[in-house]
Amino acid sequence: MTTQSIARTAALPRGVTSSGRLKRVVSSMAIGLRPMIVGYWVVMTGSFLIGGLVSQLIGGGLDHSIWDYGTQSPKYFSAAIGITLAPALFNLLIAHGVTRRMFSVAAGILLVGAAAATALLWVVAYQIERVIYDWAGLTQTLANPHLFTKTSQVGLIFTEFFLLIIAHEAAGWLIGISFYRFGFWKGLLLLPLGVLPAAAAELLLVAQWLADALRTTSYHRPSLAIGVPGVLVASALGLYFGYLMLRPMALKPAKG
Repeated sequence: MTTQSIARTAALPRGVTSSGRLKRVVSSMAIGLRPMIVGYWVVMTGSFLIGGLVSQLIGGGLDHSIWDYGTQSPKYFSAAIGITLAPALFNLLIAHGVTRRMFSVAAGILLVGAAAATALLWVVAYQIERVIYDWAGLTQTLANPHLFTKTSQVGLIFTEFFLLIIAHEAAGWLIGISFYRFGFWKGLLLLPLGVLPAAAAELLLVAQWLADALRTTSYHRPSLAIGVPGVLVASALGLYFGYLMLRPMALKPAKG
């Protein structure tokens, strides 16, 4: 055992490992954000289910996917989660002995897990709706352009939502740290850099609202062989640069 590993082990209480601490940090973050996440999904599912049914019935019947009307909302909520992480939890966890590196790794794990869970939820919602529509003889027409053309393409549904969500989370992570560390005016100046992961995802995937906006231009979506790794790289860089901004930052005194 090297001197460095002995020192690292000695810095932790007996029976506690770095991986164990990391799990606790991820769990603490999830618990801290749980009211916000659960509250959003309760309101979001209820409002889009009721609102979609009412709007379609008023319009003369169910001829479109109800869930497809809600595809924009999870992206922007995911950006809000990324924005919230550092301002809400950084001081608390660092004051309890969590390193800035571990905080950033835990945040990355949480955001990737949240993106995967959101994408899976959307896959399940589309499949449940497809079964109901097929049983009732209804048409599950998609209101928005997507990477997929029908809801039976589960892999493409998951890929699209996961990539869009993780990119918006990374953008939110950068934006939140910029405002938290540098204050309002400098954070505002850094805003264009913060939104780069989300902008990269929108331009590389060209799905949902942006596809309609770009139809009149000569721009076309690159192949998925370029788009998928491109979004993953942009998101990873966003998470990493957030860590670089947090690394030299001191704890901020409590207000009030």
